[in-house]
Amino acid sequence: GLRGGAVDDISIFTRPLSALEIRTLHQHQPLAEAIAATPRDDAGLAALRSYYMSAVDPEMRTAVVELKKLRQALRQTLDGVPELPVMKEMAEPRPARVLARGAYDQPVGDPLARTTPAALPPFPSGQPNNRLGLARWLTEANHPLTARVQVNRVWQHFFGRGLVATTENFGSQGEAPSHPELLDWLARDFVAHGWDMKRLCGQIVLSATYGQDSKASAALRERDPANILLARGPAKRLAGETLRDQALALSGLLQGSLGGPPAKPYLPESAGWRVLNSFLPDYKRDAAPGIYRRSLYTYWRRTAPPPGMLAFDVPGRDVCTVRRQQTNTPLQPLVMLNDPQFVEASRGLALRMFREGGAEFPSRVRWLFREALAREPSAEELRLLTELHAAQLDTFRKDPAQATAYLNVGDLPAPPEFPPVELAAATVLANALLNLDEAITLR
Repeated sequence: GLRGGAVDDISIFTRPLSALEIRTLHQHQPLAEAIAATPRDDAGLAALRSYYMSAVDPEMRTAVVELKKLRQALRQTLDGVPELPVMKEMAEPRPARVLARGAYDQPVGDPLARTTPAALPPFPSGQPNNRLGLARWLTEANHPLTARVQVNRVWQHFFGRGLVATTENFGSQGEAPSHPELLDWLARDFVAHGWDMKRLCGQIVLSATYGQDSKASAALRERDPANILLARGPAKRLAGETLRDQALALSGLLQGSLGGPPAKPYLPESAGWRVLNSFLPDYKRDAAPGIYRRSLYTYWRRTAPPPGMLAFDVPGRDVCTVRRQQTNTPLQPLVMLNDPQFVEASRGLALRMFREGGAEFPSRVRWLFREALAREPSAEELRLLTELHAAQLDTFRKDPAQATAYLNVGDLPAPPEFPPVELAAATVLANALLNLDEAITLR
């Protein structure tokens, strides 16, 4: 009951109560007395029959238990069926009017017809006046804007800056293209070859412009710091998703299966998973190989996105982001050095070095360098890496427990055939290479 706004008694029942039972609970009357006092007329017998069928009859009780099991099985079956929301045109389109100063409750004038902006190519005749017709209008061969926008986004992906810098805005407030003829030619060629994305990417990466060295003289950098003139090759840090996928690929752990439900990789306890909503279930990460799936499949909650991704300027996905910002912060090397996914990937790369790099350390470190940076190391680089490896061996030999703890980060087991001290030192070496500017920068 309620007394002074506080609950001092509560009961939970596993079946629906009959009216007779509810009345006895309300009146604080023993059930046996209520049954004896119930008149045996039609209404009374109906009440007694309802109570008997609900609480006493063995066949009904068995049937209720079986019904509960069947309902649970049905729920599990329905939960296992993926649902895909779709859009469907209304039989009668909702009328749209001009809104006074944008206020939704102040429409003015007659309803407006469905049409496209007069400044752009006319709507094609014979096409339905709906979303399907709009999609066909956007991709018509004589409609240049869609192809230009797409080509510009692909160009930005490879060069870090679009031919039109304002990738999200081709309107009057956007910037003019730096190379309008190139943009127009790429767009026309893109459409002429069936909107083939793979071909477009191949054209760009095999071009002489993309193949230039990213190094430039001081005079050129002073004249063109943003590389608008494309006088040198692009140099931009890899995206957060790409950095994680690259580390997993080098470690041999990357799980490349396509499709399926999202994966839940490592997530720190400080990620705020339940801060905004205490009713959310606890974050339970996947076991291997789920934690090694491509970043494309990472489970994402907009109120608590993965901090490791946010550190590398991956948007929170609460709004559409066409052009990402790029920052350099101390958090980024901290993630690369200490995040379980990167520490574990470094151990996987070190294991590959032992198995594929030869029997001697010089050949192993050369293999590791080539695998991570796709070139041969210089004599000075070899010396520095050898000194780093020797220093780490000395550190772990003085404190073997530290080596064991380092090898216990992540799910990837440390094989017993490799001495923990040597494997830990090799892992530090691999992690150092993954953190080099050359490894995290597209050049």
